[in-house]
Amino acid sequence: MSQRWTRLATLLAGAALVATVAAGKAETASAADYEFKLHHFLGPTSPAHAKMLEPWAQRVEEASGGRVEIELYPSMSLGGKPPELIRQVRDGVVDIVWTVNGYTAGLFPRSEVFELPFVHVNDTAATNLAMDEMFDEYLAEEYEGLKVLFLHVHAGQAIHMVDEPVRQASDLEGKKIRIPTRTGAWVLEALGANPVGMPVPELPQALSKKVVDGALIPWEIIPALKLQDLTGYQIEGPDKARLGTTTFQVSMNLDKWNSLPADIQAVFEQESGRDWLVEVGNLWRDNDDGGIAIATKAGNEHIVLTEEQWDGFRAALEPVVKRWEDEVASKDIDGAAMVERARHLIQKNASAN
Repeated sequence: MSQRWTRLATLLAGAALVATVAAGKAETASAADYEFKLHHFLGPTSPAHAKMLEPWAQRVEEASGGRVEIELYPSMSLGGKPPELIRQVRDGVVDIVWTVNGYTAGLFPRSEVFELPFVHVNDTAATNLAMDEMFDEYLAEEYEGLKVLFLHVHAGQAIHMVDEPVRQASDLEGKKIRIPTRTGAWVLEALGANPVGMPVPELPQALSKKVVDGALIPWEIIPALKLQDLTGYQIEGPDKARLGTTTFQVSMNLDKWNSLPADIQAVFEQESGRDWLVEVGNLWRDNDDGGIAIATKAGNEHIVLTEEQWDGFRAALEPVVKRWEDEVASKDIDGAAMVERARHLIQKNASAN
């Protein structure tokens, strides 16, 4: 065979191979019976994406026997801004979202009970389980148009400061501090600080330009946002105690959910149940420990307040819980009963998870 014909045969064989691979990919791509787009606001290297959302999606896919495919879209890559995620999933623009409840202030007042100071203390898994146990009776009605797959919290609001340490509650007076939720804003107001609301992706620029003096946010986000380079001090209470937390949801469009057969619904619920909530809680705690280690390695000062110093924060923040109870009373919500129930369930689950 001439070299010309040999080259032609090789090219034809290569083309056939490419066509076979392409056909295989097409077959694989269309193998799933149910496809979902999951949209969220953090980047693909963030712990929330890489260690929580991706593994969860993979578990659902595997448990479905390949009938489900969930494609993740981080960094608002499908368009819009973080506060628009709830509308996107309710309107069916996307199938599933992971978002901060507080980005849409006032929409989830019942769930705010878990964000209040000294309701969530430092046990993420226990708080996740308490939210799950309270959902049907206390929380469900505010998630209209959504199928909540799971709720969770982060490790809690710790204090990050650019160039001034905080050792007393009064040290925050007059400071501009970032916070994503209105309950967090109330915490800051009670401490004499000036709350500045913004989604977390905007925080690095706000810190670098001194738009804010610091932020209330957990440690876990430190490496993703390079906060070790933008702040000098990380402050928390004794035994990793925090100034409240932030509630998150992973929710599906309700019409999409109702269109699914019972066995596929069961897969989602099975992979989002109690064991998963404990795992998520432990994951966020581990990520938090990793984040503070990066900050201290970079030379930042990690300040753990004494019990006496923390008592000053407790005294200043007692009115915040009452403020929330009065606020939700206008919506016929018994806030005091919810606070009592949430604290009881968190304490109960602290030893059970």
